[in-house]
Amino acid sequence: MEFGLWEKYYIEILEDFGFSRQADEESAKLLDEILSTEGCLTLDDLSQIVGFSDKFIVFGAGPSLKEHIIELKENYDLKGYVLVAADGATTAMIEERLVPDIVATDLDGNIDDILLANLKGANIAIHAHGDNIEKIASLSSFFNNVLGTTQAQPVGNLYNFGGFTDGDRAIFLSVALGASQITLAGMDFGDIVTKYSRPNLENALAKADDFKKKKLVYAEKFTKWVSDNENVEIINLKE
Repeated sequence: MEFGLWEKYYIEILEDFGFSRQADEESAKLLDEILSTEGCLTLDDLSQIVGFSDKFIVFGAGPSLKEHIIELKENYDLKGYVLVAADGATTAMIEERLVPDIVATDLDGNIDDILLANLKGANIAIHAHGDNIEKIASLSSFFNNVLGTTQAQPVGNLYNFGGFTDGDRAIFLSVALGASQITLAGMDFGDIVTKYSRPNLENALAKADDFKKKKLVYAEKFTKWVSDNENVEIINLKE
């Protein structure tokens, strides 16, 4: 999705959630400065790395995630797919001894597991927004093979492919990388959150609060947009 088209959705999100565009831009500028110093991937770099397949699997952190990982391991030749984890879904994959090729993260998942995935070869798409500027400052430089993204106007080394939550941004990134087919695992779009999306949960599952529910509505909306507007087949294992 081009930024000119994305911007109208972005303005809607800013107004709906009360987010600050200035804070988003400050976070993006900081991430760009860090990546300029530490080094980073371009979209072409990442395309060459994952160019072994145009079939992608995007792993979300919904309640069906572990069930879907097990199903995929048993019934799919995963070597033929590019595996993209949405932030906290990385933890569930690591638990099942599965390493993603890409992790799309705003750094609020289990950082130890994302670092481990990075150590084992995962490329990390770090997303800057106003609410994670402190994590951008303290954590970004620990990762290798980083692609930077923003939900505001792209700046410097950063990209904006469209998308709002880690899950639907992972879908837009997959499209930008040339996916012709995207299978969705653990993408429930329901009102239940898991310990994978909220690491501080006391229990494995909990009811989503109103903020999270609203985010999931947008995630489903943007997933449908991709299905309707991009030349890509979307298969949701939940359906």
